[in-house]
Amino acid sequence: MPADGPRVTHDWLDHDAGPVVRPYAMTQGRVAPEDGEFDLVAFVVATAAGEGAGAGLQPEHHAIVAASWEPISVVELASALDLSIGVVRVLLGDLRSAGLISLYEPPAASQPHDVDVLKAVVNGLRAL
Repeated sequence: MPADGPRVTHDWLDHDAGPVVRPYAMTQGRVAPEDGEFDLVAFVVATAAGEGAGAGLQPEHHAIVAASWEPISVVELASALDLSIGVVRVLLGDLRSAGLISLYEPPAASQPHDVDVLKAVVNGLRAL
């Protein structure tokens, strides 16, 4: 049996953390959700219809669905799964297109700020 040669080290392998996967590999090079943007404070909830689905989903998709059975914001989801917010947005777009999650944006996030209220706040601060 031939002797094993010297072991080749790879830059993409971190012996403490395991193989390192670049974010664009998880999203297949996509940087934005296919069906439009959504707010970072939007709530994500897994749908009951998604229980039987899952063919062709990545492990990160499954982790998002598992973490969102209770309402959770997009930012909290990214933090809980230790994924970048850009990756989570793209994966959420995939899951929303597949009907596995629902996204609920708070009304304040989807409506522009009232200029009169902002002016009143500034005037009140100046009066102090």
